[in-house]
Amino acid sequence: MPELDERVWDQLRQAARAARELAYAPYSHHPVGAAALVDDGRIVTGSNVENASIGVTLCAECSLLGDLVRTGAPGHRGRLIAFACVGPNPGALLPCGRCRQLLFEHGGADLLVDRDGGPVPLSFLLPDGFGPDQLP
Repeated sequence: MPELDERVWDQLRQAARAARELAYAPYSHHPVGAAALVDDGRIVTGSNVENASIGVTLCAECSLLGDLVRTGAPGHRGRLIAFACVGPNPGALLPCGRCRQLLFEHGGADLLVDRDGGPVPLSFLLPDGFGPDQLP
């Protein structure tokens, strides 16, 4: 697992805060922004997009993964290596279980996830996670 300089984490947190400003959260009033470093050096971002039905709201992580796929090179969309997420309150915001699984698909067990107290590998937050390599 790579060690990342604190400057990289600051850059990711700033990108997540900028993405949060673009969130569409008229129902919960809980704007969320996310940013991740990709193995090819890109930073991808996402923000939550709510819907009146609430149940089909897009999380910031979903939006971020759309950015990953949309901006990747043909045949190589990239792998996430570091992820940061922020909400309206100070500090890091951890992804929910569903989003942890989505992130695992595109970053794997070693994806570093920012949290208060310091980044941890996704495997810490999603023990026994699985991805395409575990499917027949």
